[in-house]
Amino acid sequence: MDFNMVGAAFALGLSAIGAAIGCSIAGMVLHGVMSRVEEGHGKLIGISAMPSSQMIYGFVLMLFLRNATVSGSLSPISAAFIGGLSGLAIMVAAIYQGMCCATAIQATAKQPSVFGKTFVAIGIVESFALFAFVFALLLM
Repeated sequence: MDFNMVGAAFALGLSAIGAAIGCSIAGMVLHGVMSRVEEGHGKLIGISAMPSSQMIYGFVLMLFLRNATVSGSLSPISAAFIGGLSGLAIMVAAIYQGMCCATAIQATAKQPSVFGKTFVAIGIVESFALFAFVFALLLM
């Protein structure tokens, strides 16, 4: 059995799990809010999809880990740790970003003027996933 792609699988799988959970948390709140608010659904839908960006980080990280492992420039055990731990960090960031997006949806529904301001907290949480992604690339 070949375990060379474990790190790449961890990076992709964990980020996908986090993105799915984050989007579902925000999406569930979105459904409730859309039933009460008559307009502005498009921007609320956009907020609910924001945790999906972490899936992109996991996908790109998976490609880099795979290539580094196949080329022999990274050992499979190093790839497993880099992919697993950075994938876990991205997963947690995606889940918490989904929670942030859920509260942003609620706040925007109650007071539409705060829409742009809600992106500050969402962006801060996003930055932790981006840091994990970049630092993982630097470790390879």
